[in-house]
Amino acid sequence: MENSMLSIGETARASGLSVSALRFYDGAGVFAPAAVDPHTGYRWYANEQLPDARLLARLRRVGMPLAGITRILTGTPAEARAELDAHLRRLEDGLSDARRELSTVRALLDSREFPVPQTRLTVPAARLAAALDAVRFAAPSDAAVPAVAGIFLDVEDGVLHLVATDRYRLAVADCPAALDGPAASALLPTALADAARALLTGTAETEAEAELVIDEAQFTIRAAGRELSGERADHDFPDYRRLVRLEPTHRLTLSADQLRSMLAATGESTVTRSQDGVDFPVTAVTATAADALPGSTAPAELLVHVNRDFLLEAVGGADQLILELTGPIAPLAIRFPSREDTFSLLMPTRR
Repeated sequence: MENSMLSIGETARASGLSVSALRFYDGAGVFAPAAVDPHTGYRWYANEQLPDARLLARLRRVGMPLAGITRILTGTPAEARAELDAHLRRLEDGLSDARRELSTVRALLDSREFPVPQTRLTVPAARLAAALDAVRFAAPSDAAVPAVAGIFLDVEDGVLHLVATDRYRLAVADCPAALDGPAASALLPTALADAARALLTGTAETEAEAELVIDEAQFTIRAAGRELSGERADHDFPDYRRLVRLEPTHRLTLSADQLRSMLAATGESTVTRSQDGVDFPVTAVTATAADALPGSTAPAELLVHVNRDFLLEAVGGADQLILELTGPIAPLAIRFPSREDTFSLLMPTRR
């Protein structure tokens, strides 16, 4: 055996992997030795394994997850290329996040020496009102979790993103915005967001515009000859961008009435206790092989359990909807063909 095979140390030197890494990948079921001495437990590798070992070393250097490494080593060339493309997108998204965070850090450093300039936005009042309505259901009304108790405004590249979450669901709506000043973000306490929405009442059938002003401590909205100001919440909102980067494997397109009929047919399932000590009905969203997206390697049937009441509330008054499933423990995405600038996520729960 010693004459025809490589020891773990020789394999490590020839592949660029450390001995400990080879042991780890063996234990994880990703890359096993060709033989193991039954008496000493010593690992031996075949020469033919070196190409995969060297490939594994390169994938390790770019941070490829274990599941992705396994799919590349065992899948078809097309599946391997798809996995590489997906990982490259994750790396590019991570770089964008890092650039954004460093830009914020630079702005914070600059603010020590120079006053923070105001950011002024001009937005269609009716679109802003619709966006506030679309996310309000996911905004907590109390301050039990201060970091999320409100509606988050995030401005960039001519778009105002409105985001709300109570940790169990997340809603996002976009609104076009003409920007005067630097990109900015602000967390509006729920009461202030509700007051801003009330100020916009009566603008739905008009082409009126609203002006938003965001500075270091204040938020101001002007519309229809009225003005409202209030203090921003002094908390860092969670990084919602990471949560919305899903890679769905199944997609269901149906009407809201079909969904309600499906839920009515199943009846209320087992009641589960939430983390906040409140009981809620759980329902299963099921996707089959017919719902799988092209190139998906997920199981033919996929189930995601979610809060039944939250699902109905997220659908609201929509006529048509799209449900996207990524995995049994990944968020369920709810999208709307007629409102591409609005969507929400429901966190999965155990049945």
